[in-house]
Order: sequence, then structure tokens, then C-alpha cells
Amino acid sequence: MNKISVNTLSYKRDKVLTLDYLPFINLWVCETEYDKYKEAHPEANIIKIKKGIQGNVSRVRNYILDKEFEENDAVCLLDDDIAGIYRHEINEANGGALSKKIEKDDFLEFLEKYTMLCDEWGFKLWGLALNKDKLIYYQNCPFNTKSMILGPFGVHLKNDIRYDESLYLKEDYDLAIQHLEKHRGILRVNSYFYDCKQSVIKGGCAGSRNVDKEVEQFNLLQKKWGSKIVRMDKTVSHKSKKGRIHIDYNPIVRVPINGV
Repeated sequence: MNKISVNTLSYKRDKVLTLDYLPFINLWVCETEYDKYKEAHPEANIIKIKKGIQGNVSRVRNYILDKEFEENDAVCLLDDDIAGIYRHEINEANGGALSKKIEKDDFLEFLEKYTMLCDEWGFKLWGLALNKDKLIYYQNCPFNTKSMILGPFGVHLKNDIRYDESLYLKEDYDLAIQHLEKHRGILRVNSYFYDCKQSVIKGGCAGSRNVDKEVEQFNLLQKKWGSKIVRMDKTVSHKSKKGRIHIDYNPIVRVPINGV
């Protein structure tokens, strides 16, 4: 694995939190917002996206993948609200787990290590645990090969799979399922997790997220892959225009292939 590109994309944000953590990465913004972002982050490597592409996160991610795969073997995509990447480490003194942050100087080495492992296993996508709860970190299962990898952090090895642009709120689930279908696995490294402010900071996809849109997007995802693979978690309730509805924004996905 020779060249890995590290990128974040941003839209209608006053500040890119990820640049505080990883100031060397590429920041992709719409050409109409370039001056605003450059003023806020004068030292950043900011790349313009043509007008008309921004506004759909799937379309933007596909644009970045196509551009970056021209000169790179792998492309890392991070959300613009990443405060840090951390590793669970066992503390033998108290029997618990500590969280150790990956410093910016060690980040590229971390990427290379697991990109090589992903490649050796024959997969084309890898990522991290989906939240920082140490209770979900199973010490005897350091990797999963058929669990979801979501939008805040993902590393794509050169391949032709792209985000479905009709699924702009469930695009990461769809992409993971596409990889599971074609390559029979994806690599999730369970000992690492990301800390992000997803759907909290103004801008990005936060403005378009509401219960009705989430239900609409869920239905499209389920129609594409079937109710045996994509199911709704009704243990969480949210208020919609039609009243209170039981739905978790995150669907339950079970792909019937061999793996962990």
C-alpha cells in the first residue's frame, strides 16, 4: 500500500473541528464557500468542489473518491466534526479500560497499518467502532468482518463501489452493505473509536435531518436490500409531523454471510 489520501468535507460550517486534530488533511468545500473557509482556516489545504455537486453528501463523497483514486491507493474520509480517534487500552491495575488518543504525528502510521491488514484480508473498506462506550469493546473479538462502518470515519481501498446518491442520509449503511455483498466482508477495528459531534453542530447534514426524512430514507434503504437485511429499531421514539413515532435513526442491519 503506497499512497493514502486523508480528506474531510464540509458544508455551511463556521469551523472545521477535524482540522484542529489533523491540520494536514485535505478540506473539500464548495467553490462558493471557499473564501469563507479560507478565512477561517488560512493554513489548511482547501480544495474547491464545483458548484452543483455540494448539497448531497453522497455526491460529494463520490466526487472526492473519484478524484483521489487517480493518484492514491486508498482514501480516508472523515467527517468535519472529529475531535479525535482513540484506542481502548486495558488497565490491569483496576480491571477497566482507558482511552488513549492517537496523536496527529502517529495518525498516518495508524492508517497504513490497518489499510495493509484490510488489503491482506481481501476487503476494500475498513473503519472503527461506532461509539466510545467501552462496554461494546470485546477484548476477545478485536475485529468484525460484517458489522457496519459509518460515515464519520472510513478508509476506502481503490475500488469501483460508490455511495448511492439517492440515500443521502443512509448512504454509509448502503455502502457497507454493497461491500459485504461484493467482497464478502469489511474490516472493523473494534479497539478504536472516533469522538465526533454528529448532528449537533449546525451545518452539514444536520439541517436536513428530521424524523420524516429519516423514515423516508430508511424506507428507500429497506426497499433496496429487503426487510430481512434492513430492519427498523422501534425501541427509540422521536416526534414527527404526524406525532410521535418509534424509530431509531440507525437501522438494524443483518447481512447473511459468513464472518464475525
